[in-house]
Amino acid sequence: MREVRLFAAAADAAGVESIEVEADSVEGLREHLAMRFGPEFERILAQCSLLADGKKISSGPLTAGRVDILPPFAGG
Repeated sequence: MREVRLFAAAADAAGVESIEVEADSVEGLREHLAMRFGPEFERILAQCSLLADGKKISSGPLTAGRVDILPPFAGG
C-alpha cells in the first residue's frame, strides 16, 4: 500500500486528505483515483502535479512510498 496525500481542490473533490492506494505506476494510481472519486476528481487530477520524494513524476513506475497530489496554485 502507498500513502497518497491530497491537497487543496484535489482533497476537496475527494473528500479526504490522505488515503492508502495499491498502485505500482503513475498511470495505475491515476486510474485507481479516478475510478474511486469520479469524473469531477478526474478533471482536477488531470491538472495536478504528482510528487514522489519531492520530485515531480508524470509516468512510469512508482518507487517512493508516498505520493503528493498538488493542484495548480494561484496567488498574488
